[in-house]
Amino acid sequence: MTVTAPRSPEVQPPVRRLAAVTPRRTPGPDAVHTTGAVLSTTATMVALVCIWVVCQMLWFGGISESRDQQLLYRQLRTELASATAPVGPVTPPGDPVALLTIPHLGIEQVVVEGTASGDMLAGPGHLRDTVLPGQAGTSVVFGRAATYGAPFQRLPEIHRGDEISVVMAQGQRMFHVTGIRRAGDPLPQPPAAGVARLTLVTAEGSGRFGDIAPGQVIYVDAEAKKGFAAPAGLPTAVPTSETVMANEPGALPLLVVCLALLLGLTLGVLAARQRWSAIRVWVVASAPVIALAWFTTDVVMRLLPNLM
Repeated sequence: MTVTAPRSPEVQPPVRRLAAVTPRRTPGPDAVHTTGAVLSTTATMVALVCIWVVCQMLWFGGISESRDQQLLYRQLRTELASATAPVGPVTPPGDPVALLTIPHLGIEQVVVEGTASGDMLAGPGHLRDTVLPGQAGTSVVFGRAATYGAPFQRLPEIHRGDEISVVMAQGQRMFHVTGIRRAGDPLPQPPAAGVARLTLVTAEGSGRFGDIAPGQVIYVDAEAKKGFAAPAGLPTAVPTSETVMANEPGALPLLVVCLALLLGLTLGVLAARQRWSAIRVWVVASAPVIALAWFTTDVVMRLLPNLM
Protein backbone atom coordinates (compact mmCIF):
# COMPACT_ATOMS: atom_id res chain seq x y z
CA MET A 1 0.00 0.00 0.00
CA THR A 2 1.40 3.26 -1.11
CA VAL A 3 1.08 6.23 1.17
CA THR A 4 0.83 9.66 -0.57
CA ALA A 5 2.17 12.64 1.33
CA PRO A 6 -0.34 15.49 1.75
CA ARG A 7 0.17 18.43 -0.54
CA SER A 8 1.04 21.69 1.10
CA PRO A 9 -1.39 24.47 0.29
CA GLU A 10 -0.20 26.82 -2.39
CA VAL A 11 0.79 30.15 -1.01
CA GLN A 12 -0.77 32.96 -3.01
CA PRO A 13 1.26 36.20 -3.39
CA PRO A 14 -0.09 39.04 -1.31
CA VAL A 15 -2.49 41.30 -3.10
CA ARG A 16 -1.52 44.91 -2.91
CA ARG A 17 -4.42 47.18 -2.45
CA LEU A 18 -4.04 50.47 -4.21
CA ALA A 19 -5.17 53.47 -2.28
CA ALA A 20 -8.20 55.07 -3.76
CA VAL A 21 -7.26 58.24 -5.63
CA THR A 22 -9.77 61.04 -5.33
CA PRO A 23 -10.06 62.85 -8.63
CA ARG A 24 -9.37 66.58 -8.53
CA ARG A 25 -12.37 68.76 -8.89
CA THR A 26 -12.05 71.33 -11.58
CA PRO A 27 -13.99 74.53 -11.17
CA GLY A 28 -17.24 74.43 -12.97
CA PRO A 29 -18.30 77.07 -15.47
CA ASP A 30 -20.46 78.82 -12.88
CA ALA A 31 -17.54 79.30 -10.46
CA VAL A 32 -15.27 80.56 -13.24
CA HIS A 33 -17.95 82.97 -14.37
CA THR A 34 -18.50 84.25 -10.81
CA THR A 35 -14.78 84.81 -10.18
CA GLY A 36 -14.41 86.65 -13.47
CA ALA A 37 -17.40 88.83 -12.69
CA VAL A 38 -16.00 89.75 -9.26
CA LEU A 39 -12.59 90.64 -10.65
CA SER A 40 -13.90 92.59 -13.62
CA THR A 41 -16.48 94.49 -11.58
CA THR A 42 -13.99 95.39 -8.85
CA ALA A 43 -11.39 96.51 -11.37
CA THR A 44 -13.97 98.56 -13.24
CA MET A 45 -15.15 100.28 -10.05
CA VAL A 46 -11.62 101.11 -8.90
CA ALA A 47 -10.61 102.41 -12.33
CA LEU A 48 -13.80 104.43 -12.71
CA VAL A 49 -13.43 106.10 -9.30
CA CYS A 50 -9.70 106.84 -9.70
CA ILE A 51 -10.09 108.30 -13.17
CA TRP A 52 -13.07 110.34 -12.06
CA VAL A 53 -11.18 111.78 -9.05
CA VAL A 54 -8.34 113.01 -11.27
CA CYS A 55 -10.67 114.37 -13.94
CA GLN A 56 -12.83 116.16 -11.40
CA MET A 57 -9.87 117.76 -9.65
CA LEU A 58 -8.39 119.11 -12.88
CA TRP A 59 -11.38 119.62 -15.18
CA PHE A 60 -14.87 118.76 -13.96
CA GLY A 61 -14.25 120.66 -10.71
CA GLY A 62 -13.93 123.79 -12.82
CA ILE A 63 -17.49 123.24 -14.08
CA SER A 64 -18.69 122.90 -10.48
CA GLU A 65 -16.80 126.04 -9.44
CA SER A 66 -18.20 127.98 -12.40
CA ARG A 67 -21.75 127.00 -11.47
CA ASP A 68 -21.14 127.97 -7.84
CA GLN A 69 -19.75 131.30 -9.00
CA GLN A 70 -22.89 132.02 -11.01
CA LEU A 71 -25.08 131.31 -8.00
CA LEU A 72 -22.84 133.38 -5.72
CA TYR A 73 -22.86 136.27 -8.18
CA ARG A 74 -26.67 136.30 -8.26
CA GLN A 75 -26.79 136.16 -4.48
CA LEU A 76 -24.26 138.97 -4.05
CA ARG A 77 -25.96 141.16 -6.65
CA THR A 78 -29.31 140.70 -4.90
CA GLU A 79 -27.82 141.50 -1.51
CA LEU A 80 -26.03 144.58 -2.85
CA ALA A 81 -29.26 145.84 -4.40
CA SER A 82 -31.19 145.26 -1.17
CA ALA A 83 -28.38 146.62 1.04
CA THR A 84 -28.10 143.32 2.93
CA ALA A 85 -24.60 142.31 1.82
CA PRO A 86 -22.24 141.57 4.74
CA VAL A 87 -19.92 144.24 6.13
CA GLY A 88 -18.39 142.13 8.93
CA PRO A 89 -16.91 141.63 11.37
CA VAL A 90 -18.38 138.10 11.49
CA THR A 91 -19.85 136.50 8.36
CA PRO A 92 -21.00 132.88 7.97
CA PRO A 93 -18.43 130.79 6.04
CA GLY A 94 -19.36 130.27 2.42
CA ASP A 95 -21.34 133.51 2.05
CA PRO A 96 -20.28 135.90 -0.75
CA VAL A 97 -18.55 139.03 0.53
CA ALA A 98 -17.08 140.79 -2.54
CA LEU A 99 -16.61 140.72 -6.29
CA LEU A 100 -12.92 140.72 -7.28
CA THR A 101 -11.84 141.73 -10.79
CA ILE A 102 -8.33 141.83 -12.30
CA PRO A 103 -8.75 143.03 -15.90
CA HIS A 104 -5.12 142.40 -16.90
CA LEU A 105 -5.44 138.68 -16.08
CA GLY A 106 -9.08 138.22 -17.06
CA ILE A 107 -10.05 137.28 -13.49
CA GLU A 108 -13.55 137.97 -12.17
CA GLN A 109 -14.44 136.00 -9.06
CA VAL A 110 -16.91 136.24 -6.21
CA VAL A 111 -15.01 135.97 -2.92
CA VAL A 112 -16.57 133.78 -0.23
CA GLU A 113 -16.04 133.95 3.50
CA GLY A 114 -13.55 131.40 4.82
CA THR A 115 -10.28 129.90 3.61
CA ALA A 116 -10.72 126.23 4.54
CA SER A 117 -10.35 123.78 1.66
CA GLY A 118 -14.08 123.09 1.65
CA ASP A 119 -14.98 126.79 1.53
CA MET A 120 -12.69 127.40 -1.44
CA LEU A 121 -14.28 124.76 -3.66
CA ALA A 122 -16.67 127.54 -4.71
CA GLY A 123 -14.05 130.24 -5.33
CA PRO A 124 -11.47 132.46 -3.62
CA GLY A 125 -11.83 132.74 0.14
CA HIS A 126 -11.50 135.68 2.53
CA LEU A 127 -9.32 135.13 5.61
CA ARG A 128 -11.76 135.64 8.46
CA ASP A 129 -9.45 137.42 10.91
CA THR A 130 -8.83 140.28 8.45
CA VAL A 131 -11.12 143.11 7.31
CA LEU A 132 -13.28 142.61 4.25
CA PRO A 133 -11.80 143.59 0.87
CA GLY A 134 -12.14 147.36 0.44
CA GLN A 135 -12.18 148.22 4.14
CA ALA A 136 -9.42 150.19 5.84
CA GLY A 137 -6.65 147.88 7.00
CA THR A 138 -5.29 144.67 5.48
CA SER A 139 -7.62 142.17 3.83
CA VAL A 140 -6.29 138.75 2.76
CA VAL A 141 -7.86 136.59 0.03
CA PHE A 142 -6.76 133.02 -0.81
CA GLY A 143 -7.28 131.40 -4.22
CA ARG A 144 -6.62 127.97 -5.71
CA ALA A 145 -3.84 127.62 -8.28
CA ALA A 146 -4.48 124.26 -9.97
CA THR A 147 -7.83 122.66 -9.10
CA TYR A 148 -11.54 123.52 -9.14
CA GLY A 149 -11.33 126.24 -11.73
CA ALA A 150 -7.88 127.43 -10.57
CA PRO A 151 -9.13 131.04 -10.13
CA PHE A 152 -5.67 132.38 -9.18
CA GLN A 153 -3.64 130.29 -11.61
CA ARG A 154 -2.46 133.37 -13.53
CA LEU A 155 -1.79 135.48 -10.45
CA PRO A 156 2.03 135.13 -10.77
CA GLU A 157 1.72 136.96 -14.12
CA ILE A 158 0.51 140.16 -12.45
CA HIS A 159 2.68 143.28 -12.61
CA ARG A 160 3.31 146.20 -10.32
CA GLY A 161 0.77 148.94 -11.02
CA ASP A 162 -1.96 146.61 -12.35
CA GLU A 163 -5.48 147.46 -11.24
CA ILE A 164 -7.67 145.29 -9.02
CA SER A 165 -11.33 146.20 -8.59
CA VAL A 166 -13.31 145.22 -5.51
CA VAL A 167 -17.08 145.65 -5.14
CA MET A 168 -18.58 144.97 -1.71
CA ALA A 169 -21.46 146.08 0.52
CA GLN A 170 -20.02 149.55 1.16
CA GLY A 171 -19.14 150.33 -2.46
CA GLN A 172 -16.30 149.90 -4.93
CA ARG A 173 -12.58 150.41 -4.44
CA MET A 174 -9.80 150.36 -7.04
CA PHE A 175 -6.48 148.89 -5.89
CA HIS A 176 -3.08 149.13 -7.56
CA VAL A 177 -0.50 146.37 -7.17
CA THR A 178 2.46 147.52 -5.08
CA GLY A 179 4.52 144.34 -4.90
CA ILE A 180 4.83 140.58 -5.29
CA ARG A 181 6.36 138.47 -2.51
CA ARG A 182 7.54 134.90 -2.14
CA ALA A 183 9.03 132.92 0.72
CA GLY A 184 11.94 134.78 2.26
CA ASP A 185 11.02 138.21 0.91
CA PRO A 186 10.65 141.02 3.46
CA LEU A 187 7.17 141.86 4.70
CA PRO A 188 5.68 145.22 3.70
CA GLN A 189 5.18 147.94 6.27
CA PRO A 190 1.69 148.16 7.83
CA PRO A 191 -0.68 150.32 5.78
CA ALA A 192 -1.14 153.93 6.81
CA ALA A 193 -4.29 154.97 8.65
CA GLY A 194 -7.35 154.85 6.41
CA VAL A 195 -5.55 152.99 3.60
CA ALA A 196 -7.03 149.73 2.33
CA ARG A 197 -4.57 146.97 1.53
CA LEU A 198 -5.48 143.81 -0.33
CA THR A 199 -3.19 140.76 -0.23
CA LEU A 200 -3.93 137.96 -2.68
CA VAL A 201 -2.41 134.58 -1.82
CA THR A 202 -1.96 131.51 -4.00
CA ALA A 203 0.62 128.83 -4.80
CA GLU A 204 2.90 128.24 -7.74
CA GLY A 205 4.98 125.25 -8.78
CA SER A 206 8.05 124.55 -10.83
CA GLY A 207 9.12 121.74 -13.11
CA ARG A 208 7.08 119.35 -15.20
CA PHE A 209 4.36 118.83 -12.59
CA GLY A 210 4.35 122.37 -11.26
CA ASP A 211 0.82 123.06 -12.49
CA ILE A 212 -0.73 120.16 -10.60
CA ALA A 213 1.56 120.21 -7.56
CA PRO A 214 2.21 123.84 -6.60
CA GLY A 215 4.43 124.14 -3.58
CA GLN A 216 5.61 127.73 -3.24
CA VAL A 217 3.33 130.43 -1.86
CA ILE A 218 3.08 133.77 -3.65
CA TYR A 219 1.67 137.01 -2.19
CA VAL A 220 0.42 139.96 -4.23
CA ASP A 221 0.00 143.25 -2.32
CA ALA A 222 -2.22 146.05 -3.61
CA GLU A 223 -3.44 149.28 -2.02
CA ALA A 224 -6.26 151.79 -2.32
CA LYS A 225 -5.73 155.29 -0.93
CA LYS A 226 -8.90 155.29 1.12
CA GLY A 227 -10.79 152.33 2.53
CA PHE A 228 -14.26 151.98 3.97
CA ALA A 229 -14.73 151.96 7.72
CA ALA A 230 -14.38 148.49 9.22
CA PRO A 231 -16.57 147.51 12.19
CA ALA A 232 -14.84 146.33 15.34
CA GLY A 233 -14.93 142.80 16.66
CA LEU A 234 -12.80 140.81 14.19
CA PRO A 235 -11.75 137.32 15.32
CA THR A 236 -8.26 137.35 16.79
CA ALA A 237 -7.29 134.09 15.06
CA VAL A 238 -8.59 131.41 12.72
CA PRO A 239 -8.36 127.60 12.97
CA THR A 240 -5.24 125.94 11.60
CA SER A 241 -7.33 124.51 8.76
CA GLU A 242 -7.80 128.05 7.38
CA THR A 243 -4.13 129.03 7.24
CA VAL A 244 -1.82 128.96 4.19
CA MET A 245 -1.52 125.50 2.51
CA ALA A 246 -3.60 123.87 5.27
CA ASN A 247 -6.18 121.09 5.01
CA GLU A 248 -9.17 119.85 7.00
CA PRO A 249 -8.28 116.71 9.02
CA GLY A 250 -11.86 116.65 10.30
CA ALA A 251 -12.99 115.47 6.85
CA LEU A 252 -11.28 112.07 7.32
CA PRO A 253 -14.29 110.35 8.99
CA LEU A 254 -16.51 111.52 6.15
CA LEU A 255 -14.04 110.05 3.66
CA VAL A 256 -14.27 106.70 5.48
CA VAL A 257 -18.06 106.82 5.11
CA CYS A 258 -17.72 107.56 1.39
CA LEU A 259 -15.34 104.65 0.88
CA ALA A 260 -17.74 102.37 2.77
CA LEU A 261 -20.58 103.48 0.50
CA LEU A 262 -18.41 102.80 -2.56
CA LEU A 263 -17.69 99.32 -1.22
CA GLY A 264 -21.39 98.71 -0.64
CA LEU A 265 -22.18 99.92 -4.14
CA THR A 266 -19.54 97.57 -5.55
CA LEU A 267 -21.13 94.63 -3.74
CA GLY A 268 -24.53 95.69 -5.06
CA VAL A 269 -23.19 95.72 -8.62
CA LEU A 270 -21.69 92.26 -8.09
CA ALA A 271 -25.03 90.92 -6.89
CA ALA A 272 -26.84 92.51 -9.81
CA ARG A 273 -24.44 90.93 -12.31
CA GLN A 274 -25.47 87.50 -11.09
CA ARG A 275 -28.96 88.14 -12.46
CA TRP A 276 -28.55 90.58 -15.34
CA SER A 277 -26.06 91.26 -18.10
CA ALA A 278 -23.05 93.49 -17.50
CA ILE A 279 -24.25 96.13 -19.97
CA ARG A 280 -27.64 96.42 -18.30
CA VAL A 281 -26.08 96.62 -14.84
CA TRP A 282 -23.57 99.34 -15.75
CA VAL A 283 -26.19 101.41 -17.55
CA VAL A 284 -28.12 101.57 -14.29
CA ALA A 285 -25.13 101.76 -11.91
CA SER A 286 -23.02 104.38 -13.70
CA ALA A 287 -25.07 107.35 -12.48
CA PRO A 288 -24.91 106.52 -8.73
CA VAL A 289 -21.23 105.53 -9.05
CA ILE A 290 -20.34 108.87 -10.64
CA ALA A 291 -22.45 110.82 -8.14
CA LEU A 292 -20.78 109.08 -5.21
CA ALA A 293 -17.34 109.51 -6.81
CA TRP A 294 -18.07 113.23 -7.25
CA PHE A 295 -18.97 113.64 -3.59
CA THR A 296 -15.96 111.55 -2.53
CA THR A 297 -13.66 113.80 -4.56
CA ASP A 298 -15.06 116.87 -2.82
CA VAL A 299 -14.20 115.20 0.48
CA VAL A 300 -10.71 114.31 -0.76
CA MET A 301 -10.17 117.97 -1.71
CA ARG A 302 -10.80 118.95 1.90
CA LEU A 303 -7.83 116.80 2.88
CA LEU A 304 -5.52 118.53 0.36
CA PRO A 305 -3.88 121.98 0.73
CA ASN A 306 -6.35 124.83 0.30
CA LEU A 307 -4.19 126.65 -2.27
CA MET A 308 -3.70 123.63 -4.54
